[in-house]
Amino acid sequence: MTIQFKYIFRSALLCGTLALASCDKFLDERPSKTSALEVTTAAQLEALLNNINVFATETNRSAIYSTDDYGITPAMYKSTPTPFVLSGIQFATWDAQYLADDVSETFWSNEYRKIFTANMVLSQVGTVSGTAEQKSALTADAYFVRAYSYFQLVNTYALPYNPSTRNEPGVPIKLSIRFDEPMERASLEKVYQRIEADLAEALKIKLPLVQNGVARHWRANSAAVNGFAARYYLTRGNYAEALKFAENALNEYSTLVDYNTGMRYGRSQSLVVNPGTPDVKTVVLQYPYTHDNQTDQTDMVGWKEFLYYRMLSHSSWWYVPSAELLALYDKDHDLRFRYHMVEGYSYDRGMINPGFDHPGYIFFFKDRLPSGPTVAEMLLIKAECLARTGKAADAMATLNQLRAKRMEPGAWVNLAATSNDDAIAKVLQERRREMPFSQRWFDVRRYNNNDYPGDDVSLSREFYPYNSAVVQTSGAVKTYSLPKGSRRFAAPVPTTEIISSNGVIQQNTY
Repeated sequence: MTIQFKYIFRSALLCGTLALASCDKFLDERPSKTSALEVTTAAQLEALLNNINVFATETNRSAIYSTDDYGITPAMYKSTPTPFVLSGIQFATWDAQYLADDVSETFWSNEYRKIFTANMVLSQVGTVSGTAEQKSALTADAYFVRAYSYFQLVNTYALPYNPSTRNEPGVPIKLSIRFDEPMERASLEKVYQRIEADLAEALKIKLPLVQNGVARHWRANSAAVNGFAARYYLTRGNYAEALKFAENALNEYSTLVDYNTGMRYGRSQSLVVNPGTPDVKTVVLQYPYTHDNQTDQTDMVGWKEFLYYRMLSHSSWWYVPSAELLALYDKDHDLRFRYHMVEGYSYDRGMINPGFDHPGYIFFFKDRLPSGPTVAEMLLIKAECLARTGKAADAMATLNQLRAKRMEPGAWVNLAATSNDDAIAKVLQERRREMPFSQRWFDVRRYNNNDYPGDDVSLSREFYPYNSAVVQTSGAVKTYSLPKGSRRFAAPVPTTEIISSNGVIQQNTY
């Protein structure tokens, strides 16, 4: 083993246990023989993959801002602009001019860190001490991590994959820990071939989700890998394979949280709105109990619907629901609306003088939403595959299994479809209600990329003009749009990554 690898391992291990700022500082130091840590045991590789904070966090701002789930308006911004960062406005209006230079973009680098760690495990698992079972599980886990991260990256920074785009730029494929490995972007076809190859290896995993009575969803397991496979094949429009893998996952683990008994309010918050004016009032915000802990992950790790523990993370702490998203909910009977749509949350974000009233979507604390495969997602995939293959009644029966756990009991629980088209529409609406923000960007991409025009989505938004520095609220509101087929469905690659590759990585063309 070279000193270089030992140093890389020590860096990765520390990056998994220290804050990123500390990690960056550590990486500035030169390696030495005395500071190197040699990898000799499977337990050391386990330590790399066991870091929940590193692997669970997904900072995908395309998912947060770029869909019709996000509801910023000119009136909202003009009332109090401080809760909104300029880069968020740019993502929300599908900017292709300024975003590449935004230094706060971390999604690309964070996912490649995960890939690097997976490659490190794969490069060393054959040489360390440990049982054959340990090594087999580590190998499958590393392939799973790599497949998952490549899927996230290619569905953010590249165009949707179809026969006409297969030779378009995907993302760089890194299969080792060598720094001299080629950095150029592989074609979409090659990236998807790599994901499928890694997924095939990950599917060899023998470990179940529940081990010794504990759902071990922060690491690869058979239910998680089957769940991701279902998501992958749904994106590819292969409904037979997606259905098969969704059912595999559900056959292993199908526990749902019944919102009638398993969800409750937690902390409340009192705020004075319009202080010093005749319109002064005190409002009380009600949060779900899952909001209450920012740093203690007990409730998050304990959420029993996870097959694989991943979280969409939003540093600005406000998932702003659009009027269109809000209108999808039965506000009287849908418990997801009751507990996750926190009325008046804009006041928490500082919009109190003058008061501006708008809800926020809250799941875990103010910044995190489940984004990894869940039991609910598997039911939705199953229902969608059934609906898209002409089995409308079966699709509705599957959908209603989920609704029974999300709605107050009553006539509004069970949905019926009048046709296959109606079944597809109802499933997609339920999917959006169940997984706003976290999956909508990926969904809009695939809806606009299949051969069914009934699910096409054209995105548009009214907002002020802006430049690289400020939003120009004195300017006339204009219409921004992202039509089907737009090349802006690929987010700009960060300029920092292009520079660090000495220009080998090419920017998207728009």
